[in-house]
Amino acid sequence: MTPLRNKGRSGNESTRTILVALGTGLGVALAKAGAAVFTGSPALAAEASHSLADTANDLFLLIAQRRSARPPSSQHPLGHGREAYFWALIAACGAFVTGAAFSFRDGINALIHPSATSSFAVAYTVLAISTVLDLVSIRQSAGQLIARGRLYSRGLVEESQVTSDPTLRAVFIEDAVSVSGDALAFVALGLNQITGSPVPQGVAAVLIGVLLICISLRLVRRSHDFLVGVWVLTPGVRHSNSDRLTNAIGLADAERLQTLISARPEVTVVRELLVNFIGPSRVWIVARVAIDGDLRGAHVESLIRDTESSLKDESDSVFRVDIVPIGQEAELDPGLPLSAPQSAPPARGHRSSRWPR
Repeated sequence: MTPLRNKGRSGNESTRTILVALGTGLGVALAKAGAAVFTGSPALAAEASHSLADTANDLFLLIAQRRSARPPSSQHPLGHGREAYFWALIAACGAFVTGAAFSFRDGINALIHPSATSSFAVAYTVLAISTVLDLVSIRQSAGQLIARGRLYSRGLVEESQVTSDPTLRAVFIEDAVSVSGDALAFVALGLNQITGSPVPQGVAAVLIGVLLICISLRLVRRSHDFLVGVWVLTPGVRHSNSDRLTNAIGLADAERLQTLISARPEVTVVRELLVNFIGPSRVWIVARVAIDGDLRGAHVESLIRDTESSLKDESDSVFRVDIVPIGQEAELDPGLPLSAPQSAPPARGHRSSRWPR
């Protein structure tokens, strides 16, 4: 995830990515819709519905980008970052599902009431132009993901899965689906022209609808994870492979955080470590620690202040840190207590490039 000191530049880059997708998507949707009416191609009609859904989706994502960037206020001291996940959820539930419904309608209608497609040359030309525009958009979104992934030694696909920026994830996925839909439409038109049967176009339209539903469910799940906040971390407890897609940071990074905290001699044990995303590239850390019982007043304040400062030094993306000292005898729910790791603390002033996202 992009550090906060670069947040303005990252936000501008994400906005540019959305605007590129919005512009190309609208042009593609209008071209495909006109060609579908002219040629009577159900595959082009399904792709036109898909592109219109993408355009509506991009409008929601633009709203998400703008509203989530608003600064903290008295009523929202943690900022408005989670607005990005809310509007991304609305986009995934509404726009993609609507596009899938139209695709299913066109595909099923073509299978039940087949009709001839005319002017294949027009259909191929429009699809070729649309594919070029879709490739322009995916080049922008994939380029931004690749640049972010290099910061954390992650590839394009992994970065698209774990990034905390829902707008960038959605644009990249919709671009990838658009290119896939263009390929399906090309194949369906070719088979129709070769065999003389409109069935391949009907099947392609249905497949495009299925693809949109699957992508919608995927995006809904990710927005759900960030909104609900599945971020309780328990280093030392085994996590399933799917946890890497829902936890804020990985187990190794959680242990690194724990090491930073427990490295202070006044801290006897880290009882609980919570890491929560409060927006794209914004992380809130809460740690409950048992401290030396001989510490009093100013020493406790100094410990809290220094520990919070060291965690913020670890990553510029840390928006807020709360260290909560508790008594030695305090107990948490079963399974939550953490034992202090034995590894050596990281060097002071070193910023980890692997977390948060």
